[in-house]
Amino acid sequence: MEIFGLRTRVLQISLLAIFSAFLVELIFGLVSNSLALITDSIHALLDSVVTLILLLAARMAIKPPDEEHTYGHGKIESLGGLIGGIAIFLIAIFFIYESIHRLQSPPPSVLPGTFAIIGGLYTIGIDIFRIILLRRSIKKIGGTTLKADFYHAVMDLGSTTVAILGIVLVTYGFYNGDFIAALILGGLLMVLSLKLIYKTAQELTDIISPELVKKVREIITSTEDVTDAGTIMMRKSGDTIFADVTISLRGDTSFDKAHEISVRVEKNIKNEISNSAITIHFEPTWKNVPLDSKIFDIAKNIDGVKGVHNVSTHKSKGKTYSNLHVMVDKKMDLYSAHKISEIVEETLQESLPEIEHVTIHLEPFLAIPENFSLEDKITEKKIRDVLKKYAEIKKIGRIVSLKFENILKIDIDCSFDKDLSIEKVHDLTSEINHLIRAEIKNAVITIHPEPI
Repeated sequence: MEIFGLRTRVLQISLLAIFSAFLVELIFGLVSNSLALITDSIHALLDSVVTLILLLAARMAIKPPDEEHTYGHGKIESLGGLIGGIAIFLIAIFFIYESIHRLQSPPPSVLPGTFAIIGGLYTIGIDIFRIILLRRSIKKIGGTTLKADFYHAVMDLGSTTVAILGIVLVTYGFYNGDFIAALILGGLLMVLSLKLIYKTAQELTDIISPELVKKVREIITSTEDVTDAGTIMMRKSGDTIFADVTISLRGDTSFDKAHEISVRVEKNIKNEISNSAITIHFEPTWKNVPLDSKIFDIAKNIDGVKGVHNVSTHKSKGKTYSNLHVMVDKKMDLYSAHKISEIVEETLQESLPEIEHVTIHLEPFLAIPENFSLEDKITEKKIRDVLKKYAEIKKIGRIVSLKFENILKIDIDCSFDKDLSIEKVHDLTSEINHLIRAEIKNAVITIHPEPI
């Protein structure tokens, strides 16, 4: 609120300054019969109108949305700009007509002189004051309204300079210089008013930059856990850019997780577009997610499932079949475990109707804690005795056995002939695993085969 108040005060000072320039130029122009100065006074009036609109917009920005203006009151700025632009366009046409008419008429009895130059110099001083004031304020508090007024102050400085040049030409005997300067300024006013009319009319139709929409889409798709960006609707009202976007999330994403992802997307957009108000909708999708990953994520989130591994799918005669290993509590009875496997199968076929049949291998779940204590050498010797029975093992590497309560985690490195098929290696490691488990109860064994 304090920043909005500072912007309002700066714009009030700017409005008073440029309006005083309009009065001085108009009075001095009428007294000295300088059409260029009168035309430039209308440009100053245009700046006064624009500054007033910006001032109203800055004040309205403080006012929160209400029942009738759910997007706020920013469109007042565009509407005021459209009306002001049309008025200035009509005035510009009048001065162009008047300039052409006077160029074709005899020289006037009263010519602009020093008095008109003084009026122009006053306006130049006002323009320089505004440029310095607005530039410093933009650096301190920023704001689109201040930037817009700054650009108008720069343009007004340029137009006043042209007007003074025309008056100077008159004082040196070139009597048409004043009218030519007025003609140039009339053309400039027409161009500026048309730009203002076009810009504000476009804003009233909710036009938005395609590059900005593209930028928002890139921000969304680059956010972690978002699979795709759907519809993006954006509009600008005053200084605020409203965005209504749809994001696609994996079909198994929980509501809490989806909300957390939405918050991250909103934060990422606001980091890039600070003056934005974001509304996010999320929808589930399995697009671009491999079938095995879908099966894994669906199965692991079913109540009673402690773990999932060895997920595989294959096709036969146009039909898809799935196999997976599901771990349940090791103390659970067969009936309860089978019920869980039935729920897994039903859930997978409901979620993924392309799967013809699901084969589930039930296994007891053994929790592997993070902290173990080292086991003695006796266990290692037992393992080595089993490994030495296999001539296919060319080298026995490191054997690490870690114990936690009644669970023993064993990691074994051993080397096989590099030309041995992977199928043979798998059969051997499975057999070795079985033998070691027969020797050492409650063991969780991992064998790492390496070529030699």
